[in-house]
Amino acid sequence: MAAYGGTFIGRLAFLSKNVISKFLMLTSPANRGVATSMVHRQCVPAEKEEGEESTSDRPKRLDVDAETSIRYMESNAYQGVYGEKPVWFYYRRNFKGSIPPETRKTCIRKGEISTGSPCPICRDEYLVLDQKNVKLLQQFISPYTGEVLATKKTGICQQQHSKLLVEVMKAQDSGYLDKNVPFRVYDYSQYWDETKGKVL
Repeated sequence: MAAYGGTFIGRLAFLSKNVISKFLMLTSPANRGVATSMVHRQCVPAEKEEGEESTSDRPKRLDVDAETSIRYMESNAYQGVYGEKPVWFYYRRNFKGSIPPETRKTCIRKGEISTGSPCPICRDEYLVLDQKNVKLLQQFISPYTGEVLATKKTGICQQQHSKLLVEVMKAQDSGYLDKNVPFRVYDYSQYWDETKGKVL
């Protein structure tokens, strides 16, 4: 077994030497007819024309205001992409196991998307979380409890989720969204004496 393994490795090394030497022979400058002195030229940057912007001057991501986002939510483009479903409905995360882990901290670093699959808010630059953008905020609020949905359900990153919580509170304080007041449970034994049947 050891002799067979040694023979196999020896043959593999011999074959790899032959393959490498043939590759080097085919790709050498003398065989390709390329003069190496011509390869090392200085690259002169092209002058930009009058109406043309350089790529460094342009922003990496559009800066969209809340009013534009509200108009986008009412447009045919939004209806064509999302329809009547929430923006997070078709978003799926790949993860190991059956329990989804917490979402990433942020999808946007240094002004551009830095991940392969950004969250539903970060991937569409026209979706801006703002207290006046009620149609977008309502998609992240449970219709049954009135609470903000968890990130494991919506899939939005932690930065956008914290911004969502702030904007929902602002919208509730400004009157754009209804604020659910929790039901209070009182301990009536502190106010009413059942043995005597009178108020304390």
